[in-house]
Amino acid sequence: MGAMSSMAPTVRSLVTGTPPYSAAQTEVRAAAAELFPRLGARRGLLDVFANAQIETRPLSRPLAWYRAPHTFPEKNAVFVEEARALCLRLAEGALAQAEIAPGDVDAVVVVNTSGISTPSLDAYLIEALGLRRHAARLPLWGLGCAGGAAGLARAADLVRAGYRRVLYVAVELCSLTLIAGDESKSNFVGTALFSDGGAALVVTAPDVPGPPPLLTLHGAYSTLIEDSEDIMGWDVVEDGLKVRFSRDIPALVRAMMQDNVRDALETNGWTRADLGTYVVHPGGVKVLDAYEEALELPGGTLDASREVLRRCGNMSSATVLFVLEEILRGQPRGRGLLSAMGPGFSAEHVLVEFPAASAGA
Repeated sequence: MGAMSSMAPTVRSLVTGTPPYSAAQTEVRAAAAELFPRLGARRGLLDVFANAQIETRPLSRPLAWYRAPHTFPEKNAVFVEEARALCLRLAEGALAQAEIAPGDVDAVVVVNTSGISTPSLDAYLIEALGLRRHAARLPLWGLGCAGGAAGLARAADLVRAGYRRVLYVAVELCSLTLIAGDESKSNFVGTALFSDGGAALVVTAPDVPGPPPLLTLHGAYSTLIEDSEDIMGWDVVEDGLKVRFSRDIPALVRAMMQDNVRDALETNGWTRADLGTYVVHPGGVKVLDAYEEALELPGGTLDASREVLRRCGNMSSATVLFVLEEILRGQPRGRGLLSAMGPGFSAEHVLVEFPAASAGA
């Protein structure tokens, strides 16, 4: 298989975290039954909470806060407050782990889709951390669940372009998009899945001094599917960002993913036989099942994705980085594929390589 490319961007640190509150899925189910009495009376719909295979959900506010209606400005104020706090804590940890001084950061990438902040969160980080005031800034908004993979690819692109030390943060507070009293099925399903969390990492040129790389980033591949705008996204309503789920996403994954992964690998001269690890965003249990079926993966291949879903729920863009952290605990070797899907409808893949067993020994 060969050693990792000496020229490819490397990930030097990865830190994940969640806001200060959490709730068991059983508690969220009970709250949803009260918030949405018409839907809650239909047992088949309440089963979505158990079928999601989520046990706990990190939240930006205590569960009682979500039982009352809140305006879009109220929700967004919470988003800005909590996203800033989480971004700062995670970025500090990622820089320390990578042994990078704040003043040496050349570029900042921040991904989010669950709230609005202008100035963007990267500007806040430059002020709060004392980053270089001439650092390039790349705020990415609107990529949804696909943003974790796309942001990683853009951070690698910046390193290839000459920005030698890039700080990348993904932060999502999806629970704040709950619209109390809206008994649409999409809002109800979102209530069963969405949660809050963030991740920060540092991507550098391979010759930057520091700890051994966690992984190396090779190519990336983006796909926007035609006529798919209605599959997933936000509808902006008076009470905030209302989630849109309009088609059978698992069926789409089954139909497209085998060819899409093949094409992504071919851009870098790889094949499916090269892959030993799949880092997949857990949009939901059915989406993971569809990914496995489309690629005919052996049982257990996506255990890390299911574990993160069980423990944290769907944190949109940040979730795939939680999965990456879970996989890194097992000290994977060789080549892998990091994948996420999101609004557009889109698919994002990043070709990654984990160090050989002797690296850093």
